[in-house]
Amino acid sequence: MRTLFLQTTFVILAINVFSYFYLPEVLWSMVIFGPLILLGLRDITQKSHSILRNFPVLGHMRFLLEEIRPEMQQYFVESEQSGRPFSREQRSVVYARAKNARDTVPFGTVENVYETGYEWVNHSLSPKHMEPSDLRVVIGGTDCKQPYSASLLNISAMSFGALSKNAVIALNQGAKIGAFAHNTGEGGLSPYHLQGGDLIWQIGTGYFGCRDNDGKFSPETFSKKSTTEEVKMIEIKLSQGAKPGHGGILPAAKLTAEIAKIRDVPMGQDVNSPPGHSAFANPLELMEFVKHLRELSGGKPIGFKLCVGKRREFMSICKAMKETGITPDFVSVDGGEGGTGAAPLEFSNHIGTPLVEGLIFVHNVLAGFDLRKKIKVIGGGKMTSGFELVKLLALGADLCYSARAMMIALGCIQARKCNSNVCPVGVTTQNPSLVGALVPDDKSKRVYNFHRNTVASASEIMGAMGLDKAEDLRPWHLMRRIEAYEIRNFSEIYEYIEEGSLLEDTKPKSYARACEAARSDSFSETN
Repeated sequence: MRTLFLQTTFVILAINVFSYFYLPEVLWSMVIFGPLILLGLRDITQKSHSILRNFPVLGHMRFLLEEIRPEMQQYFVESEQSGRPFSREQRSVVYARAKNARDTVPFGTVENVYETGYEWVNHSLSPKHMEPSDLRVVIGGTDCKQPYSASLLNISAMSFGALSKNAVIALNQGAKIGAFAHNTGEGGLSPYHLQGGDLIWQIGTGYFGCRDNDGKFSPETFSKKSTTEEVKMIEIKLSQGAKPGHGGILPAAKLTAEIAKIRDVPMGQDVNSPPGHSAFANPLELMEFVKHLRELSGGKPIGFKLCVGKRREFMSICKAMKETGITPDFVSVDGGEGGTGAAPLEFSNHIGTPLVEGLIFVHNVLAGFDLRKKIKVIGGGKMTSGFELVKLLALGADLCYSARAMMIALGCIQARKCNSNVCPVGVTTQNPSLVGALVPDDKSKRVYNFHRNTVASASEIMGAMGLDKAEDLRPWHLMRRIEAYEIRNFSEIYEYIEEGSLLEDTKPKSYARACEAARSDSFSETN
C-alpha cells in the first residue's frame, strides 16, 4: 500500500501540474487531495506506528474504529444483559428512574430463571407496607458525640479532580434534596462539595486537604475542616476496590491549578496517593488514629474503608479494637471488582476480594469478636436497583454506597474514558468545553430521583417479603440456583458464624488459622 500511495500521489500531482496550464478549474481538487497527500507523507515518515507506515491514510481507519468500538458495541451488538461492566438493562433502569420515566417491564423477564446463578427473594402472602422515608440508619457508637442518621443508599467516594466540578455540584445538590450522604473521595473538600448536602469526608493516604508541606497528616488543618457543618462523618481510606494496595493516581492532564490548590500539590505532574498511610503503621496505631480524629472533629462518626485482602489483617484490627476499647463507628467494605477509579488491568481484574465474599467476611469477623452491634457496615459495589440494595442488606450491610450508578444518573454513557480527560458527557473530565454540557441544576434532580426511586423499590421488595423493617433481612431470604435442579439460600451457601465465637478457645474452623495468626501490634503474621 505504501508503493501504491506513492504512485497515486505522483499521478495526482502530475495531473494537477498539467491542469495548471490547460484546465485550471480542476485545481480545486487539491483542496481534498492536498491534505490527504500531506497526511500520507507524514504517515510514511513517522516511526511510531507500523500500520500507518504500511497503510498511509487508510491506516487511520483502524484507529478510528478502535476509538468508537465501545460505542458501536453498545448501540449495535450488546443485548439487554450482555454489556459490561453494567448491562444495558442496568443502565436503562438507572436512566428511567433518574428521569422519573416509566421503569416497568412488559411481557415478562428476559432473564433465564433456570440458569445457574439466578437469584431471587421469596414474597409473603402477608405483605407489609414499608415507608421509604423511615429507612434510615443511625451511625455513632458510645464515644460518638454527633451521631448521623444516614439513608440506606448514599453516594460513594468520587473525588473532585476525578469528577468535574459540575458533576460534584450535581451530586451534592442531589444529596441535599434527598437527605442522603455524599462521600467526597480522597481528593479533599472542594467548594463544589459544599452545596448543602451531607458529606462523608474521606481521608486517604495522601491526606489531601489536611496535609502539611511534607505530605503528612496535619491535625490543625483537619480539625478546622472537619468541624464544617456539612461534614457529618469521616472515613479513613485503607484501600479501594478498583486498585487495592496500589494507591490513587490523578493524571497530570486532569490536574488544574484549582485542584492543585485544594489538594496542596504541585502542578505539572501526576498526583499519587501512596499505597499505605504514614499516620499509623499497625492496628493499634490505627485505633489511636480513629480516636484522634474523633476528638479533633468534635465527636463525629469515624470509620474506615477497605477492600478485604489478607484475612488476618482485618482480624488484627479487630484484636486492636478489643485491646484498646476503641472502635470505629462504621466500616465500609469495597468490592475487588473495581469502581470509578482508573487502575492497572491486573489490579481491577485479579486483586482484592469481591464484594459479596468481602462483606460477609467483615460481618462475620465483627460478629465473631462481639463487635458487630457497635459498628455499622457499609457495602459498596455495583448497586443499580432495589433488589441489589436488598441483597447487600441481607448479606450483612446496614447501608450501602453507590458510585457508578450515580454517575449514570448524571448522564454517564459508559464510554469508559474516565482516565483520559475526554469524557463525552462532562462527568469525568476537566475540559471546560466538555464540563459545560453537564448542567448541575438538571442533573441534581436526576440524582435525587434515582436515589428516591431506588430506595422506594427496595422498600416495596421488603414489604412484599412480609418484613417490617430493613434490619429484619437475613441471608436466608436470598435464594440462588446452584445447579439446574438445586436451589439454596445464602446462609446455606456461605458460612455465618456466631456472636463471640472468635473469642472462644474453639473457633470456627474456617476462621481459626487466620485468627491465630493475627496480632494487634502488627499487620504482619505472627512467627
